[in-house]
Amino acid sequence: MNNNLGTTIKQSPGHQKEYYPRSGHIAVMLGFITMEQLKAAMSQQIDDDLNERPHRFLGEILLDSGWITHDELNIILDELYKEEMRAKGKL
Repeated sequence: MNNNLGTTIKQSPGHQKEYYPRSGHIAVMLGFITMEQLKAAMSQQIDDDLNERPHRFLGEILLDSGWITHDELNIILDELYKEEMRAKGKL
């Protein structure tokens, strides 16, 4: 498994910004879902929000759709936590 999912991106000439992927991108990078499944889950999330239904986290939508397992969700959340800690210099 990739231990560092962060990517350096150029923000403007001479400036760089570290980008850390969100849960959906991590799920795609780890091969748990396809980009098409991520887009469909994000579309469901937006549709829920626009229609004033309760907001659901992407992981919940992916689980409800049967696209990931609880174990895979735990791996995604663990990777997300590690990336946030790296960004704060705590890992």
